[in-house]
Formats: sequence, structure tokens, C-alpha cells
Amino acid sequence: MTRPEWMDNGLPACSNGMVIVTGGPGGGKSTLLAALAELGYATFVEVPRQLIEAQSQIEGGTLPWQDLAGFAALCLADMQQQKAQASAMAGPVFLDRAIGDICAYLGWGGLPVPEHYQAASQGYHGRVFFCVLDPDSYVQDDVRPYPFSEALALHQQLLGVYRQLGYECIEVPWGSVAERCRFVLSHL
Repeated sequence: MTRPEWMDNGLPACSNGMVIVTGGPGGGKSTLLAALAELGYATFVEVPRQLIEAQSQIEGGTLPWQDLAGFAALCLADMQQQKAQASAMAGPVFLDRAIGDICAYLGWGGLPVPEHYQAASQGYHGRVFFCVLDPDSYVQDDVRPYPFSEALALHQQLLGVYRQLGYECIEVPWGSVAERCRFVLSHL
């Protein structure tokens, strides 16, 4: 795979580790991760979105707006599996959301965050990258039912929880996909 010219312009080498890319819904995380994958980096897809799509197809499926605790348990199981796979790979490995997100969403929903969720949220790269939301690009859909103001509040909730979990939070400014890739890779 050929790397774009900007990748060879003195960017520091990346350290090994499982790197979380997160933020409020609609911030461009999946787009950023797809671009990193095109550059040859290992990436993992967003577990909650996949689960929502799958559970929506099941009669009586477990959805976060109906059973947040049950949905969180499904996410935890899948994210722990993803974490185990990522930890066995040479880094950096980029994950679209991680276990800390579950802690944030449980808190957002007014539910207690079990200690084993907090413990499971440890062990990732020390820096977590938060994609800043852009009101002009935000799209509400069946999997992202929140208005922009709520997505922004969720973003702040995620920032607060990851800080409480001991991570350094780096906000990825809005910009082109290439600019966002360059930003993340230069801040590892």
C-alpha cells in the first residue's frame, strides 16, 4: 500500500498500543478509522453501532434506549473480545470506541457503573482521541437518534469519564480526513 506524501513528512514514529478513537455521535470517528485502515493501520469497528444494527433485526432485541444495562453487558462482552484481539497485534491498533464509552453511557443514563466495567476499561494507550463534532456535518439517523445538542453533551460526558479513568484526552479538531489522520498520528 502506498502512503500519501504527507505521511513521509517527518511525522514521529507511532508507539505500540491499543489507541481509542471516540467522541460524541457523529464526530467522524468511523471515517477517520477507515482512512487509518487505508494507510495500513489495524483498526476495529464500533461495537455499539454494530450491536444496535443487529439487535434491531431481532424481535425483542436489546437496545440501549430500552435496556441500557443489558445493552452495556452485550457491549462489554464484545469489546473485551476486541481488546484481547487488539492486544495481540503489533501497534498502533485503532479502536472505534472502547470500554470507557460503556462507563460514560451508563452514567449518562443514570445507572451505576459496576467496578468490573471500570477495571476492564484500563490497559489501552494512555492517550484517547476525541473527534470534535461539527454541527454542519451532523446527521441524525435510526442508529444515532440524538439531536446535535445531545450528541455534544454526550461528547462532554465521554471526556469527563475518560479523564476520571486516568486517560489523557486529546481532541481531534474538525478538518479534512487527511488533516485528522495527520493530527492523530503526530500525537501518539
